[in-house]
Amino acid sequence: MKERVSSFRKKLGLDNFLLFLLAMIVLAYLWPELGEENGPLPLEEITTYGVSLIFFFYGLRLSPAKLKAGLSDWRLHLVVQLSTFLLFPALVWGAHLLAGEDANQLLWLGAFYVAALPSTVSSSVVMVSIAGGNIPAAIFNASISSLIGVFMTPLWMGLFTSTSSAAEMDLTSVILKLMLQVMLPVALGVLLNKRYGTFAEAQKSRLRVFDQTIILLIVYSSFCDSFARNMFQGFSATDLLLLGAAMIGLFLLVTILIHFLSKLLGFGREIRITAIFCGSKKSLVHGTVMSKVLFPDANSVGIVLLPLMLYHALQLIAASIIAQRMAHTTQKPENPKA
Repeated sequence: MKERVSSFRKKLGLDNFLLFLLAMIVLAYLWPELGEENGPLPLEEITTYGVSLIFFFYGLRLSPAKLKAGLSDWRLHLVVQLSTFLLFPALVWGAHLLAGEDANQLLWLGAFYVAALPSTVSSSVVMVSIAGGNIPAAIFNASISSLIGVFMTPLWMGLFTSTSSAAEMDLTSVILKLMLQVMLPVALGVLLNKRYGTFAEAQKSRLRVFDQTIILLIVYSSFCDSFARNMFQGFSATDLLLLGAAMIGLFLLVTILIHFLSKLLGFGREIRITAIFCGSKKSLVHGTVMSKVLFPDANSVGIVLLPLMLYHALQLIAASIIAQRMAHTTQKPENPKA
């Protein structure tokens, strides 16, 4: 019975990390005083240094050889990056304009934050691998997306907040902080890749546990602040279901648009798979760590992160199902007119 449940969870993409994320929210609801700002636990200092270490190890494993191997198809790179940083924001911003100013602005801020984030690295590559796509190209696009996001995400958020009722942000200060906390550690890691890259790759599973632990602590502290100040008052179960439906709808819409655009451009099967999974995913890692810089008001971070957490969970479930279905048709001959 236990094996069947585990197998069913894997098919749906429900890994232990998602369950731990839910547990952190429950823990924050039950004991918000433990992790709130100025609380007894020094979570602010732990997560600040932890974020820099995450990106240092990310740079340490960022092999220039792997990136070079994925450089072959510039049209693929253009589709992925434009989908990530242009198509997503355009869709959400358009929906926001249609909804009007009466809608909950913090949730819209969170939804647009999802749209402005870079692609995720690990799960994009995993899904591309399962479905039978081009792995070197996936590594290249996901990695480059992460670096571009350090600049594009705050630029998009600054533009969105300046045209909505959300508080404006100091872009210069935000980008400088991200350069110090994200880009500098990545650069140091890349410089040391030749010497310690093999060791870092061998410790991949342990580093993944470290990454996830820091993310869980950020999520916990963010929701502690929001729960402690009753920021979720007025939100019903129906609101959360509608938000979840909107997030999965956004994922499926972008996936379909990338699929048709890829066929229009004449991409082969492997390249099309890579475009779909790299262009439709959003990074929980970058979202949680960048939220510490982009949203200095700790009270509202939990609400802003809520759409991202829902998108993360739902994209894993949907992408897992799509990837496995694609994998089953890998050996079938492709229609040359496709």
